[in-house]
Amino acid sequence: MTGPAPGRSWSGTVDYGPGPLHSPTSVPELQSLVGRSDRIRALGTRHSFSEVAASDGPLVTLAALPPEVEFDTSSRTVRVGAGVRYGELAVAAHARGLALSSMGSLPHISVGGASATGTHGSGDAHRLLASSVRAIDLVTASGDLLTLSREQDPEVFDGAVLALGALGIVTHLTLDLVPAFAMRQSVHRDLAAESMDQAGLSTALGAGYSVSLFHHWDGHIAQAWVKQAAGTDAAPGDPELPEHWLGGRRSLEAVHPLPDHPADHCTDQTGAPGPAHERLPHFRLAFTPSSGAEIQSEYFVAREQIAAALAAVMPLGERIRPLLHASEVRTVAADDLWLSPAHQRDSACVHFTWKQLPGEVEALLPEIEERLAPFAPRPHWGKVFTLDPEVVRAQYPRLGDFLSLREHLDPQRVFGNAYVDRLLGD
Repeated sequence: MTGPAPGRSWSGTVDYGPGPLHSPTSVPELQSLVGRSDRIRALGTRHSFSEVAASDGPLVTLAALPPEVEFDTSSRTVRVGAGVRYGELAVAAHARGLALSSMGSLPHISVGGASATGTHGSGDAHRLLASSVRAIDLVTASGDLLTLSREQDPEVFDGAVLALGALGIVTHLTLDLVPAFAMRQSVHRDLAAESMDQAGLSTALGAGYSVSLFHHWDGHIAQAWVKQAAGTDAAPGDPELPEHWLGGRRSLEAVHPLPDHPADHCTDQTGAPGPAHERLPHFRLAFTPSSGAEIQSEYFVAREQIAAALAAVMPLGERIRPLLHASEVRTVAADDLWLSPAHQRDSACVHFTWKQLPGEVEALLPEIEERLAPFAPRPHWGKVFTLDPEVVRAQYPRLGDFLSLREHLDPQRVFGNAYVDRLLGD
């Protein structure tokens, strides 16, 4: 099936290009489409804020492909269609006594799109979502179907999973799962200013299985969302936090991470145990989390430097706040994926959710980036930044290997676009 132009992103800030937008209903149809295309890009659920998925030519969505989800409970793996959303996958896994070890803030994003762009959840021990991928099926520029796996292709696999769509169109991914487990979530408000030093931030971020700290660049943490493993007879859970903690207090009512937004769409914050997939995301799958009228930026720095990085940006607070909904701090464990912003570095993420003021945001970002420069920031590929491409490329020691792999799989740059070509170079 072929439709009109693909339209705009969820946020309304990214125009994906003139199209047309193709919607194949089978993998052979997709292979035929790619094989006769000089230029083509794949769209996920359109939650990226950068132009990573935009194109000056045709685009393709996998939303019409069969939403295959095939579990192997003995090996604790699942083979899933790239267009399947994480929230849907998590529900199906739970029914089989399995779970995803990590999830992003939104359960609405697709497995293929999130893996390709470096999406992540939070937790000192948890890596990017793409790190759970153990195999991919990829339609290459010739229209052939190529399977790559962690076991069979170790020399290139870490370059192929998180590839910004530049190597081909991923149709299926095989993911590692874990046994199902229960979690509880609580929110603690107005942590003391002293909690924003390195010791305080390390304590807060390490207080649970997954932790998110929301603030407004005014010197204290407004909300700490702490997601903890609930205990069982077989294994103890994380110790519950006291009502008063790090100078703040536990919220007695549900809250939204963005001021003045209703909490109806957020996951349970009562501290009651529930399935992990109902606590790990910030938002519930059944609801649209917000209007999408926002812009997001995010920078990965070394975890042990997060307090210094925040302190460096803090003098810009009076200029940041009028443009800001909220900022978030999360942690991500190091991995070996070639284009991962957490490549071989335990990281903390400095995140901004901006109001939909693109001109003002773009004008301020260079100053934020200048203050973060001593901390070697790596921007999230799917979010907005203004760093010079040469500065970005210098952060990736395996970039040369990735470009060689790209040259091998797509020498004609069928899957290129202006964003990828500019940032990665040749």
